[in-house]
Amino acid sequence: MKKWAVAALIIVILGALFIFTSRDVVDRFNPLIKQEYVYVQINKPAEPDNGRFKYKLTGYNAEGKKKNVNFTASIELPKGTYLKVLAKGFYVQKWEEVKAEDIPKEIKW
Repeated sequence: MKKWAVAALIIVILGALFIFTSRDVVDRFNPLIKQEYVYVQINKPAEPDNGRFKYKLTGYNAEGKKKNVNFTASIELPKGTYLKVLAKGFYVQKWEEVKAEDIPKEIKW
């Protein structure tokens, strides 16, 4: 009987964490989501976020599949800048600026 109570408690705690934490935190530790590069273009202004600049953008992976990514930067990035973002679901580990010619040909803007 104690085993069922412990299992139920663990399920309740995990469910609460999933509901009350942001999606990027959950995606970061989810072993079922694979990490991949997503290519984005800065096409809208950033939102202020506690002294940083928050971006919510739609990009494409190397196969051309559409992906949504959210990340912050310490500087405001110029409109039209291309980025290569290392993402795992909504969690972004890092990003780097790339040239337009470095973007895979499968990606159609």
